[in-house]
Amino acid sequence: MEKETLLKELQHPETRERAFSELVRDYQERLYWHIRRMVLNHDDTDDVLQNTFIKVYKNIDTFRGDSAVYSWMYRIATNEAINFLQKQANKYRISNEELRAQLVNNLVSDPYFDGDAIQLKLQKALATLPEKQLAVFNMRYYEEMKYEEISAVTDTSVGALKASYHHAVKKIQEYLKQNG
Repeated sequence: MEKETLLKELQHPETRERAFSELVRDYQERLYWHIRRMVLNHDDTDDVLQNTFIKVYKNIDTFRGDSAVYSWMYRIATNEAINFLQKQANKYRISNEELRAQLVNNLVSDPYFDGDAIQLKLQKALATLPEKQLAVFNMRYYEEMKYEEISAVTDTSVGALKASYHHAVKKIQEYLKQNG
């Protein structure tokens, strides 16, 4: 469905349900993996994904169309994942870094994680990144998004995103070198 048509159908009461179902079908898996790379736990990812789609549904009338619908949804998903992680860290009265380290350690017993030792090392390296840097790294590396697309999602300049990605890569390389 064309983007303009989809947006019109999402914002029209008679076609909203069908258009929203199509939106969920088209983006559920991509958003799941985007959130999962930040949250790491399958059940928590499902919760954050559900909250993302609830926010999309409730706020579709306020979407102005300045960016693509998927960029707007990615922004909501990113913010929901970051907020979830911050709430978890506050709940357990630990730093975000300590929380991410715990989440990575829990991957070993997660039946939904099918990575090998190398994947686990990479996840441990990623756990050392600040949330926003992690989100940029994930969108660029895993999802192969262009910097312009990430800019629309994060509302950050392309230059700042390139610098953020570069710093993330350097931190990951340093971690892997030290913990080889």
